[in-house]
Amino acid sequence: MTDDRESQVEARVGEALRERDETVAVAESCTGGLVGSLLTDVPGSSDYFDRSIVSYSYDAKQELLAVSREALDAHGAVSEPVADEMARAVRDTAGTDWGVATTGVAGPTGGSPETPVGTVYIAVAHAAPWESGDSDCVVSHYVFDGDRTEVKERIARQALTDLLSAVLEK
Repeated sequence: MTDDRESQVEARVGEALRERDETVAVAESCTGGLVGSLLTDVPGSSDYFDRSIVSYSYDAKQELLAVSREALDAHGAVSEPVADEMARAVRDTAGTDWGVATTGVAGPTGGSPETPVGTVYIAVAHAAPWESGDSDCVVSHYVFDGDRTEVKERIARQALTDLLSAVLEK
């Protein structure tokens, strides 16, 4: 990690959100709260950061985010549809402009041939003005190498990078 706080992605996310007077909430599974922790490492993050919900289990995803049983049954927790539902749900329940979700396999066990260790889906959902029809969610799939701690760090930083790109595009 760099010592220059201004060049770190969490600081750049904060600057971008603050400039636009926008807010973000996070739904985390495999990162266990790391995305929210990185965001709150930045002084003044309460200007734009609302909450981070750690929904590690299927039950937590259903109870805290209303992720559908159908998505979990059909695709599993580590999937594009579940990441999409998580990001939209945290955005909408928090009433924020942006919702970010992470769901994956940090390892060292838990992978499968279809979903190897290091697999993650990161979703970024944006709330457009009511009745505009422009709200959306983009889900990206990545595979990271490293030990569990390294994978979680890479996922969290990628989630913030994806958020920053989306914010700057709007």
